[in-house]
Formats: sequence, C-alpha cells, structure tokens
Amino acid sequence: MIFKLSISGLKSKLRDYIVLLAGLVMSIAIFYMFQTLALNKAFLEANATIKSIGYVFQTGSALLAIITFFYIFYANSFLLSLRRKEFGMYMTLGAKKHKVILLMFIETMVTGLASLVIGIIVGAGLTLGISKLLMKQLEFTAAGYHAIYIPSMTVTFIFFIMLFILSAIMNGVKLSRNTVLQLVQGNTYADAVIIKGKRAAVIALFSVILLGIGYLSMFYLNKLKGSGLLIAALLTTAGTYLFFASAFPFIVKKFKKSSAKGLNAFTFAQLTFRINGLTKMLATVAMLIALGAGAISGGMAFKNNVIKSTDSYEIYDSVIMNPTTKEREILNGIPFEEKSEYRYKMDNHYFYFVKEDLVKNPPLIPIGDSEEDTDKRKRVSEDLPVGAVSGYRQESNQNTEMVPEEWQTAFISMQPIYIDKPIKIINVKMYDQLEGKKGIIFIGKTDNFVAHIKEWKKLNELQLAKYKEISADPSLSKYEIYNEFYTVASGMVFMGFFLGIAFLAMMASCLMFKILAGATTDISRYEMLRKMGVRRKLLTKSIYKELSIVFSAPAIVGLAHVLIGMNIFDFILIDPYYHIWLPIIIFLFVYTGYYLVTVHLYKRIILPK
Repeated sequence: MIFKLSISGLKSKLRDYIVLLAGLVMSIAIFYMFQTLALNKAFLEANATIKSIGYVFQTGSALLAIITFFYIFYANSFLLSLRRKEFGMYMTLGAKKHKVILLMFIETMVTGLASLVIGIIVGAGLTLGISKLLMKQLEFTAAGYHAIYIPSMTVTFIFFIMLFILSAIMNGVKLSRNTVLQLVQGNTYADAVIIKGKRAAVIALFSVILLGIGYLSMFYLNKLKGSGLLIAALLTTAGTYLFFASAFPFIVKKFKKSSAKGLNAFTFAQLTFRINGLTKMLATVAMLIALGAGAISGGMAFKNNVIKSTDSYEIYDSVIMNPTTKEREILNGIPFEEKSEYRYKMDNHYFYFVKEDLVKNPPLIPIGDSEEDTDKRKRVSEDLPVGAVSGYRQESNQNTEMVPEEWQTAFISMQPIYIDKPIKIINVKMYDQLEGKKGIIFIGKTDNFVAHIKEWKKLNELQLAKYKEISADPSLSKYEIYNEFYTVASGMVFMGFFLGIAFLAMMASCLMFKILAGATTDISRYEMLRKMGVRRKLLTKSIYKELSIVFSAPAIVGLAHVLIGMNIFDFILIDPYYHIWLPIIIFLFVYTGYYLVTVHLYKRIILPK
C-alpha cells in the first residue's frame, strides 16, 4: 500500500520530479565522466604529462562530490516543501508519522535509483562522445582511456546510493520534527530579520576591505608567492560571505527606497523577505562560479598561450642543418614569410660562420629579456668583426675579439645543441682556404606556425632519423617545444572543462532549487495581489526582475573573482587573459539557461492558471 502511495505521489508531481530527475541525471553523468579521469590509472600512466597532474583530478573529484551533496540536498528539500501539505493530510486522515516518513524514503530512493541508472548510461555516452570530440580538437592522446569503466561505475553507484540514503534520512528527520498542523500550514513562518544599522555598515566595510586585500594579493602573487595564494583564498572567501550577509541586503534596501513605485515596491519587498535566507547560498554560488568559470578560463588560457610561450623560446619556425632532398621538398611546400641559408665549416677547434652571409641576411632576435616582449622582434644591427669568437671556452689569447651580444643571441638558435664548439667569424676568402667539414644552416619563419604543424612534425621526424646515432637530440626544434607546451595545455583544458562545467551546472541547480524550495511561501502574497486586481503580466514582470537580481548578484561577484583571479597564472602564462571572453560566454550560456528554467518553474508554483 505504501509503495502504491509513493508511486501515486511521484505521478502527482511528475513534472517537478522530472526536473529533479533531469538535474540528477546531469550531475551523475558529469560525476561519472570525471571519475573516468580520476580513477583511470592506465590513462594517467599512458600520458606522462597528465600523470603529473593526477592529484588535480583527485582534488577536483572531491570538490565535485561536495557540490553534488549540496545539490541533492537542496533538490530534495524543494520536493519536500511541495509535498509537505500532502503529507500533513495523510496524517490528518490517520496515517502514522513513521509510515509517512517511510513513504518519503521510498520516493527518494526510487527517484535516486532511476536517475542513477539513467545517469550512468548517459554519463558513459557523454564520456565517449565528448572525450572523442575534445581529444580530436586538442590532438590529445587517449591511450588507456575508456568511456565504460567499471571502477568509475562502482564509485559513482556507491557514492550516490549513500547520498540518496542520507538525503532520505535528513528529509525524514525534518518531517518528524513537524506537527500535523505545521505540515498542513507549514508555509506560514516568519522570515528572518536581516542585519541592520551600524553593525551592517561596519561588516559591509570590513567585507570590502577583505576583498580588496584578497584582490591585491592576487595582483602581487609573484612577490608574495605561496603566502599570497593562501591570503587570497582565505580573505576573498571570507569577504564574499560577509558581503552577501551585510552589503548586499543594504544595496537591496537602498534600491527599494529609490524605486518604491508601482509594483517595484512589492518586488524589492519580496527580495527583502527572502534575502537573509539566501545570503549564504548566494555567497557559495559566487565562490563556485569563480572556481567553475576559473577552471574553464585557466584551462583554456593554457591552450591559448601555447604559441606565445613557444615563440618566447624560439623565433624561427624551422632551423635545419644540411637539409636533405626530402627535407627540401617539405620546405619548398611551406610559404615562408622569410628564409635564409648560412654557410659554415667545422674543424677540431671552431664552428665557423661566413660574415658576408650573416650581414646580408641578419637574423631576428627578441627585444627585451621578459616574456611580455615575445611579440617584439628586431634584426641584429651590431657590427660583426672578422675573427670574433663566441663559445664555451675562454680564448688563451686575451686580444681575441668577442662576438657582439646581439649576434651571440642569434647564434643560440642557429648552432645545433650537440656541437660543443666556440663560434668564429670568417670572411669568404678565409672560408675557401679553410680545411674542414662544410655545410649550410637553413632558417625560416612563417606567419602562422600552427597552420603548418604537420610539416613541422615530418621535418622533426626526419631530423631525428638523420641524427639517430647521436646520443643527444640534434636540436631542440620549435615543433618539440610547441608539442611539450601543447600536451600539458591539452590536459589542463580537458580537466578544466569537465570540472568547470560540473561546478557551474550543479551550483546553478542548487540556487534554482533553493529558490523553488521557498516558492510556496510566496503563493499567498501573489494571490493577494491578484485579488487586488494586479494583472498577471505585471506579476510575471516582477518575478523576472526579482529573480534576475538574485541570479545576477553572485554572477557579478563570481566573474569579478575570475577576472582578477586570473592574475595568479601571470607567473606561468604570458597572457592569462588571452581569449578570456570564450569561457565567460560558456558560463553565461549555462547560467542564463538555469535562470530561465527557474523563472518558468517559479511561475508555475505561485501563478497557477
């Protein structure tokens, strides 16, 4: 009988349970996808660069578990608030309280098991599709990665079963503490009073000071090092919670006074009623928006800065010693912006360059010593005297002239790493008379290195094959540098995308269910306005305005944290803000979707047809 009543209850609130089911399926699917990264040892071991940040996946998995707990807690609280009156009627008709609690327990577990099964299936499908798409776009190695991974399924199943049981128990405890009268008329409670007066002003000022110090520590993280990161994390978090506890209610109150015309007075009064119960949730959402959007922004910043970081190490796209016929064929098919060839000879003492070749086509060198100057280039302009020497050993003859500094910088890229000989400048006449092994060095630069990545890869393979008898690499090619940066960045994007989307989606859901859980308390207020003759269109407009403020506040604070917090990557990345608009658009798209869904569900509850 109880099971039939629970199924009947599920059917009676089918639309609301579908929203919960959809949210749970999404959270379970994302959790499962992340577990396939956190637990897949074969995948981590097969990818050396990912293995080095394996602890990040484990940390992200733990954070995801915490968020999921709050998500399920608020979602079930919302459904309990909808069924409170119904459960009170059961008890009025003679049902025992423990039977009603059992009824709620069964409904929670049935919903949970259904969403768990569907979520794992959807998670496996999404993992397969999204991982292939990401790996294809990132050219990311998928060795050892499996979409259907039994250990991940086991962890996901056990974790969510425990959450559903805990949630059902908490709902049961909450239900047991209410009398029949409280259940039937459980929505007629007084709203908590917000912080007022001088105390609110002092706390608001203190919150701004904490946020300011936290932001400054992010700006000067390169000087503060580890202590700066700790200060930023603690003070920004504390400042955010204090801001929403004091400053935000104060701002709402000021808006209420300045806009107390027509239905605006009711809208801001509604905000005043509910604001104190939302402050902690709004602060939590703001912090997790910062973490979620920050994870996506940080991951994408690593990828966007790959070519900038590569250019900071190597100006020329290709530097080849004695190109072979196959290498010439590849080089001839690349539209170089500029290219040069320099003759050389080598004996037991020196590596010789011809002055005339160098002066005719002077190479490029970077301007400045900092990474911020990687886009600035200039040609070597210093005079290059014949007989000048530059190398790894001091000349016995103290009168030997040294190669000027600019030319020394240029020779770093032109001389192969494995040739440990000092460079000496000679003229053409000396070159013709000199005994030794001769050859040429080719250097070239295109206007778009990434557009010809396949050609660079082939050239690199030919170079490695040509010098395979040499124990050291023949040269540290620009392709190898780019590949190293790109592999690490791809792993960061892969991890940041999953973690960021999970944070944003589930925390937006928590805010949605928190608002909907208190929606039943607003029914009488809107019903009173309808009886007074207020048009439905105006009431709908009031709902949109009220919830837009509730959703906008944590979004603005969270995005401020992200935009300022990206400075913590300044010591790693050349330009942490490069293409920052893309992750922000992703966040706004997800967040706006939850806002519109929340408004729709809220209207259905308080403005029934």
